[in-house]
Amino acid sequence: MSSFPIVPTGENVSRQVLSDHPELMVVAFRFSAEGAIGALHDHPHVQSTYVESGRFRFTIGEAEQEFGPGDSFVIPSGETHGCVCLEPGTLVDSFTPRRDDFL
Repeated sequence: MSSFPIVPTGENVSRQVLSDHPELMVVAFRFSAEGAIGALHDHPHVQSTYVESGRFRFTIGEAEQEFGPGDSFVIPSGETHGCVCLEPGTLVDSFTPRRDDFL
């Protein structure tokens, strides 16, 4: 169980840091309702996303793709990305280096 707080990040979306180290961070993003949005954004970190549960439509750069339970993918540093929740669930993201802005 994580000792980090659950932080609201948008309507029906929250995040919780699960573990961190200066070179790596693991974060759970929980989407509690269909239509919840992970807003388009970019950051200098390389991100790996694992879909623990639910279904999501991601925009990564110019491409759109749907992902469901067990899917995973990598988002390169600086690539604009975001998602729309199609079925409530949880994304587990890993960032390298750590997202200090999440601490």
